[in-house]
Amino acid sequence: MLELYFWIGLGIIFYTYLGYGILLYIIVLLKRSFSSAKPQQYSFEELPGMTLIVACYNEADILDEKVKNTLDLQYPLEKLNLYFVTDGSNDNSVEVLKKYERVVTFHDDKRAGKVAAVNRVMPHVKTPIVAYCDANTFLNPEALVHLARHYKDPKVGAVAGEKKIYQGDKEHAAGSGEGAYWKYESALKKLDSELHTVVGAAGELFSVRTELYEDVPGNIIIEDFFLSMRIVERGFRVVYEPDAYAMETSSASVKEEQKRKVRIAAGGIQSIVKLYGLLNVFKYGVVTFQYVSHRVLRWTLTPLLLPVVFVLNYLLLNLHPVYLVLFIGQVLFYSISLLGYLLQGKKIKFKMLFIPYYFTFMNWSVYRGFLRYIGGKQSAVWEKAKRA
Repeated sequence: MLELYFWIGLGIIFYTYLGYGILLYIIVLLKRSFSSAKPQQYSFEELPGMTLIVACYNEADILDEKVKNTLDLQYPLEKLNLYFVTDGSNDNSVEVLKKYERVVTFHDDKRAGKVAAVNRVMPHVKTPIVAYCDANTFLNPEALVHLARHYKDPKVGAVAGEKKIYQGDKEHAAGSGEGAYWKYESALKKLDSELHTVVGAAGELFSVRTELYEDVPGNIIIEDFFLSMRIVERGFRVVYEPDAYAMETSSASVKEEQKRKVRIAAGGIQSIVKLYGLLNVFKYGVVTFQYVSHRVLRWTLTPLLLPVVFVLNYLLLNLHPVYLVLFIGQVLFYSISLLGYLLQGKKIKFKMLFIPYYFTFMNWSVYRGFLRYIGGKQSAVWEKAKRA
């Protein structure tokens, strides 16, 4: 029985982090061979009206650069509204924004979090499409065009852009691990989108049909994921658009990155509870398959299985040489993770060293996120992580 439990556990771990991607790639290749239909897309002249909402909290030091980046976006001028929300900011963010005629500024002295700020502004949005991005991210000039073109297809309810990590010459653990993670995530999202739908959009850059927006409850921790999955729950697709990207620097340190990961883990578990209907495979079919494979396992079962499989492997060492090989492999992996931890503040040319550490760090964050969620200690008001 121990052997059975070991192989089931190892199989789930492999499937969660590698197997799903392999299976997804094979399914998408088969789909391509049976279908040659081209997606419906707007031409530049047909693009619908769009409002871009940028939520800020004490970002005065980068707002000039952010606004200039926004003004350079190549979208029909008469069809684009620019809304900046600065709720709770007590620096001079409002004064900086008032310099720009094209920018509409919404401010409230009370800081109730990003969710409340966006909910407050949404009644002012009259365009058919609304996009969101963070103040500390910078978009490529064609980003909004690439997002909006997909809405010609009435089945598309949201479009997610790509998040890119700029590291410069920094090769510390947070930057190297985060960069590698998002490259892998981007590949999975591209395949998810091609199969049927992306299972969750990243708040750095995404858009929705305005008519599908619903006020997100104020206690929701990761509102971008929750909102996009609510749209999927209503029968629409979320498309991934890699040619629309938001660039940001990596976290300044592993400690800063931990703020994000623990918060995301707590929010992920909360979302699974709130979106329990998506686990009904008889109703949602392929959506449930994608959701469980890409998200649910990562935030629930699989992190719990990592120490269980390690212990079971140790108990099975004398049964067969294969168990010794697998155990040595695990010991080496976690040893490299420990080395990455010890060198986390250093600049290392061989950045692959930090991937095992980042993997272990992410799963440890799930444990901490779970404790925060069940203890009610994770606030929906985001404590900003410092960027490099």
